[in-house]
Amino acid sequence: MLKKEVILEGLDCANCAAKIEDEVNKLNGVKAYMNFMNKTLTLEIESEQEYKNILQQVKTIVHKHEPDVVVKEKSVNKSNKIVLMLEGLGCANCAAKMEKEISGLEGVEFAAVDFVSKKLTLEISPKVNRSELNEKIEGIVKKIEPDVKVIFEENNSKTKINENNEEEEEGVNKKEIIRLVVGGAIFAVGIIFNFQNWLELTLFIISYIIVGGEVVLRAIKGIARGQVFSEHFLMSIATIGAFFVGEYPEGVAVMLFYLVGELFQDIAVGHSRKSISALMDIRPDYANLKVGDEIRKVSPEEVNIGDIIIVKPGEKVPLDGKVIEGNSMVDTAALTGESVPRELGPGDDALSGFINKNGVLTIEVTKDFGDSTVSKILDLVQNASSKKAPTEKFITKFARSYTPIVVFGALALAIIPPLVIPDATFATWIYRALVFLVISCPCALVISIPLGFFGGIGGASKRGILVKGSNYLEALNNVEVVVFDKTGTLTKGIFEVVDVNPQADFTDEELIEYAAFAESHSSHPIALSILKVYNKDVDITKIENYEEIAGHGILAKVGGKEILVGNSKLMNKENIIYQEVETLGTVVHVAVDKKYAGNIVISDAVKEDSADAIKGLKALGVRTTVMLTGDRKSVGEKIGAQLGIDEVYTELLPADKVEKIESLEAKKSHKGKIVFVGDGINDAPVLARADIGVAMGGLGSDAAIEAADIVIMTDEPSKIVTAIKVAKRTRKIVMQNIVFALGVKAIFLALGAVGVATMWEAVFADMGVAIIAILNAMRVMNTKSI
Repeated sequence: MLKKEVILEGLDCANCAAKIEDEVNKLNGVKAYMNFMNKTLTLEIESEQEYKNILQQVKTIVHKHEPDVVVKEKSVNKSNKIVLMLEGLGCANCAAKMEKEISGLEGVEFAAVDFVSKKLTLEISPKVNRSELNEKIEGIVKKIEPDVKVIFEENNSKTKINENNEEEEEGVNKKEIIRLVVGGAIFAVGIIFNFQNWLELTLFIISYIIVGGEVVLRAIKGIARGQVFSEHFLMSIATIGAFFVGEYPEGVAVMLFYLVGELFQDIAVGHSRKSISALMDIRPDYANLKVGDEIRKVSPEEVNIGDIIIVKPGEKVPLDGKVIEGNSMVDTAALTGESVPRELGPGDDALSGFINKNGVLTIEVTKDFGDSTVSKILDLVQNASSKKAPTEKFITKFARSYTPIVVFGALALAIIPPLVIPDATFATWIYRALVFLVISCPCALVISIPLGFFGGIGGASKRGILVKGSNYLEALNNVEVVVFDKTGTLTKGIFEVVDVNPQADFTDEELIEYAAFAESHSSHPIALSILKVYNKDVDITKIENYEEIAGHGILAKVGGKEILVGNSKLMNKENIIYQEVETLGTVVHVAVDKKYAGNIVISDAVKEDSADAIKGLKALGVRTTVMLTGDRKSVGEKIGAQLGIDEVYTELLPADKVEKIESLEAKKSHKGKIVFVGDGINDAPVLARADIGVAMGGLGSDAAIEAADIVIMTDEPSKIVTAIKVAKRTRKIVMQNIVFALGVKAIFLALGAVGVATMWEAVFADMGVAIIAILNAMRVMNTKSI
């Protein structure tokens, strides 16, 4: 499937966003994921040819629900985006003229002047002459506004997540404040002074138009497109209805209170976006590219594989590469959540997102920015909200049904009691019905629930735990069984040769040499430990044939001799009489031309915090811990007993591990989840089969990031305990919001129906609850208490 992203500029209704996503998903051959926080709609389509037609249908759906939203395709070529500052710009009309003229310049594909932030954003053709273009832009600006200074900063393309959205929101907020102040002042005059009825009504109508005119207009546009049950429609009917029943001041006051609530809600959501963006502020701003003897400050996207970059003290490493010169301590906290710096020197891998602490590092770039560690992490975290948790899906469905039910309930409340109850008046019950309408908007739920999960994912990422979706975060609440791979997960995976036992006809050196030649093509830790001891270059021209026998070992023909290197199963398979060794290490048997040559004993140490991880899981209520290993029974059981693991399965082939996961699956409860924790390289089938696959040591490992549902960036098993704690905290806060929002609304619906609650209380029940729920959702990002 081809992935495309579109920006929904101006989208501010979470309920509408859910409806848009639902309708776009019904289009033929389209999968859609809405990210309300980033105002992004991700589309998965079958081919590029269908994209234009699908985009047009998407625009139609969006405009049906939100006519003022602008649908824009996300720019793919970021390297051609420039942001210039227009210092001293003070005329909005002039800004519009500049934008129009600059848009018409040759080589300019897109130009936009943001009057509020005083920024000119450009997308230009790669072939355009930058210096000539700069001159033309400066000429246009000076012609229209002579006092404005154009600041041509290099690499302004490094905008942070949602920066444009934040600036847009700030501008909208200013306009709303002005409307509230002007409309509120006229309303206050009408309340304070005792004018004649017609003059008082006129003042209230003027005040209402200033404050609520835009809300009514949007409601009318929505009705014209068949979108009746929007919050704008509900507020319009409720407040206009108040005028008709003679409650003029209350009609205006409720609209004022509603807009104040909307303003606070926008500020709260905007603050949430900034907080999450700051939490993941690991994107490098620039790279110091070495060109000959010159150092040029460029955008990370402009650097190619093989280029040389310089990283000075205090700067972020902008791209993945290998250190070729210099020594320094680097802060890896942004990627791993660890505060202890690590040392880098020549030959070491430097990953994007590291912060250089003291020395100057010269790095040869090994990956483009789009494939770098920091780029993949940002993409993973920002798109995590596309995989929604069951709670989110339920709330979206609930919101779609809840609003129409309340609206029809309000209609019944207005009509039935006056016809049934003696002395009941239509005016009284219509007013109560209007109160009902005000409470019916489900915004508190629709905004705060996804925000809670998004904050949980952000908080986990700050601790070096990458969760690929809200669904996996929620699933961690129901973990019953945690299955660990042994090597590289519970143990360090750093194997060392501790004993060499040759037969009488062979020497230690010969035995190691035969094993090294056979293992020369393998990247397995055991093979690497043998090659390390051999400590010579392997002449691969001597290797005539090579075959890896899964779960057994390796068969190779070297210099005319047949070499067998592997476990006891391989010796039995080839009918070779071998020597049994009693040891806790891993025994590698070697045979030459079907004759037993001896064995090599290799040991692996248990990680320091593996035992803490098992204890922590038990404390969190995990029912069973399991270890799977291809190692011998004596080794596996010894490590299992040392760590306090419930079940240990040994001498397993990769296929056997999948079977064990399936047998454990059959024993779990209906809601229970099985987590498999592996290194993400050799465990892809098992990671895929488990309910939640967790890859460890994801720092710099593409395989780990691709294979698993959750990636732990360090090699610490105890981070699984932290991940479950983050999930439980997220779930707790999300449930608080659901109970609080529905509880308060239910109380006020009942009070409104019996005539106790007025519209004032009703607006609080709507907007006040939304603001409180949003602020509560942000607590999930506070990982210090975990």
